[in-house]
Amino acid sequence: MTVARTWAVALTGAEGALVEVEADQSSQLPGLHIIGLPDKSLGEAEQRVRGAAANSSLVLPRRRVTVNLSPASLPKQGAGFDVAIAVATLATDGGLDLVSLARTVHVGELGLDGRLRPVAGVLPAVVAAARAGLTHAVVPHANQDEARLVSGITVIGAVTLGDVALWHGANLEPSEVEPVPAAVVPPPRAMGGDLSEVIGQHEAVEALVAAAAGGHHMLMCGPPGAGKTMLASRLPGILPDLDDEAALEVSSIRSLSGIGVDGLVREAPFESPHHSASVAALVGGGSRVVRPGAIARATNGVLFLDEAAEFSASALDALRQPLESGAITIHRSGVRATFPARFQLVMATNPCPCGNYGVPGGSCVCPPNQVRRYLGKLSGPLLDRVDIELGLRRVSVAQATAATGHVPISSAEAKERVLAARARAALRLRGTPWSINARVSGPWLRQGPLAVSAEARRPLDAALHRGALTLRGYDRVLRVAWTLCDLVGGDSPTLHDVGRALFMKRGVVA
Repeated sequence: MTVARTWAVALTGAEGALVEVEADQSSQLPGLHIIGLPDKSLGEAEQRVRGAAANSSLVLPRRRVTVNLSPASLPKQGAGFDVAIAVATLATDGGLDLVSLARTVHVGELGLDGRLRPVAGVLPAVVAAARAGLTHAVVPHANQDEARLVSGITVIGAVTLGDVALWHGANLEPSEVEPVPAAVVPPPRAMGGDLSEVIGQHEAVEALVAAAAGGHHMLMCGPPGAGKTMLASRLPGILPDLDDEAALEVSSIRSLSGIGVDGLVREAPFESPHHSASVAALVGGGSRVVRPGAIARATNGVLFLDEAAEFSASALDALRQPLESGAITIHRSGVRATFPARFQLVMATNPCPCGNYGVPGGSCVCPPNQVRRYLGKLSGPLLDRVDIELGLRRVSVAQATAATGHVPISSAEAKERVLAARARAALRLRGTPWSINARVSGPWLRQGPLAVSAEARRPLDAALHRGALTLRGYDRVLRVAWTLCDLVGGDSPTLHDVGRALFMKRGVVA
């Protein structure tokens, strides 16, 4: 009899922490006792382990076994510790290879029939194990494709607890059992059409290309039928494909959300929560297990809030902190979970509840105070974090007719322009912590080695002097100006670039 040790992973937010699972026998009444701050579902692992072992022709020790989950101060949640607890318990009788156990992380839930059932968060768990230096990972058969996306670690997809014991050297006859099926992976979200389908909104299309090229946040305000949703749905189609690091981050968030992952997600995610969504639906949460919300699921992609003024004010204000920090931290009793939240925000709203305020030929029936209250939900601090504020009008007959002789830009052509602009920005920003214009710090923009000339900044300085802009807004206009410069291949923003960027920020003129 000896102390047996192996590894599991506790997930807190998008990060995984290794947990040492150690088991020891003692001369007391038979039983399996789990200590180390387990939650309710983890405390029930004893019954699952006993049933799985009995139905896998494995014999648990007939003495008292204490299983310690270390560090004991770290909260542990869920049934993903079952396999680690089971093999550590079996190893106290000396029937398993202790060296093999000590280099392996085990993730998975046990069924009473002995089969390993898939769990959420396998990808970030295996990522954490690989970063900690472990060389092998045992996961449910249904999760093996997801786990094998991580390089530098050998993944074993086990069907039953008996398979795991055999791999660790148990003297056991192999059995043929049908594995628990994997969760159905939803098909990729279809892109929202092509930009060439947008008629009569040339300025709006150019603003959308600028937003994609620089990663800028955007607000579109206009009456129903102006094309706000149509434009926003086409933004993911002109964004660059995700690199390996970003794709792994997006895939990990999908795994934590309980969505099956069968390959790295290369397309920029697009999240569009309904305007009745609560604060918890946006930022994430949960009573026992903290799950990512729409903000985290939109990481490295687009968060689109259609009918933004219909969202609750508290839900909208919850966006302010992640827009600045690029992360969202959720505090629950005894749990603190952090998720990445570096997304591109696109909001669309009507000018008033009826949608006809300021529409030529339209008849608005909303009282003035109702109009102010409607748009007042988009608070000043939130709008100050938006780079481009675009006013849209319905396409007139004249515009639609004129557009027939104009060759509109396609999504493929727009994506080429976006890629070229981002390549120029990355080359200019080499040696800095940033790669796109939207993330460059304000002091570096204003006082760094590539600061815009005083002549080009003149309209910006005038707007700041008379209070039309805050210093945060000043920096955001400079970022958009650099993006406009990159789109035309310039070396530094000109007075024209700054003036155009200033107009795109609330239509401010000098």
